[in-house]
Amino acid sequence: MDLHAGQIQGFFNIPFDNIFASPVLLDYIIKNLNRDNIITVSPDAGGVERVRHFAKKLSADLALIDKRRTGPNVAEAMNVIGDVKGKDCIIIDDMIDTAGTLVQAAKALKKNGANRIYAIATHPVFSPPAVKRIEDCTELEAVIVTDTIPLCEEGTKVAKIKVVSTAEILAKAIHRTFNHDSVSSLFI
Repeated sequence: MDLHAGQIQGFFNIPFDNIFASPVLLDYIIKNLNRDNIITVSPDAGGVERVRHFAKKLSADLALIDKRRTGPNVAEAMNVIGDVKGKDCIIIDDMIDTAGTLVQAAKALKKNGANRIYAIATHPVFSPPAVKRIEDCTELEAVIVTDTIPLCEEGTKVAKIKVVSTAEILAKAIHRTFNHDSVSSLFI
């Protein structure tokens, strides 16, 4: 689900489908967040295509964090590209590892006048000190992740971390595969 890089498919000698979590995450946003004044945010240039998909589905604008890496797993958010002043921001990423990028992005958005800041990600890797960083980040209202990776015990104790299930989308994909139907039609 939500491969970090499409090239990963080349390492397999059997066909498979890259299932997307976007329907589950979009459903959460639609049902739980006020969408009157939102902007979707890519935490880096590599995630713009993913965020553009969400922006289109939500009829929202898009912003981008111009991020520089100063070392492995060390990110420093430099500039916000797009107008986030007075808006509720939804940072969208495929995974959260150490949460360094996420926290820096939230701080940069707040510094540029953002109102509420939420984060959405498919894979909660949460390598230390991710949970502590998320818990301590006052700029973040909530971090919504899927259950593709079991949430670490420490993460279950943080109220702002919410987990949504991918069971239904995976069940539909399995059903369609078994019946020789299109899996890709789930994501159109």
